[in-house]
Amino acid sequence: MKPINARVTRGLNIGSKLVAADNSGALILRLTGVKGGKVGRGRQQYAKVADQVKVSVRKGLPEMKGKVFDAIIVRQRMPYRRLTGERIAFIDNAAALLKDDKGNPKGTQIKGPVAREVFERWQSVAKIAKFVL
Repeated sequence: MKPINARVTRGLNIGSKLVAADNSGALILRLTGVKGGKVGRGRQQYAKVADQVKVSVRKGLPEMKGKVFDAIIVRQRMPYRRLTGERIAFIDNAAALLKDDKGNPKGTQIKGPVAREVFERWQSVAKIAKFVL
């Protein structure tokens, strides 16, 4: 996975609720796993901005409910520090669903801001965002 220019804190645990930031049809997501996450024995996995995760749809279109998808975390509430010294925190925890393993997004637009770290790692997801912070 490509590195990012920030010291991102552990923002989301397994079971955390996320808002679906794209227009794919899902509304509320639950974090079920982190792809490529490495933690010590006996420790719970965590996710942070620009990580690829597995999510299940809790609320949304009836045909999507209960299904498991890959997603990218685009915003997190927990503040994190960029190498320039500034601290970034968003109002909510949000993710954008993916349709394949290459990182192509399922939706056609992302509502709300997207972190710059997502643009560094997942250009195809950040391209459909209205603005990048």
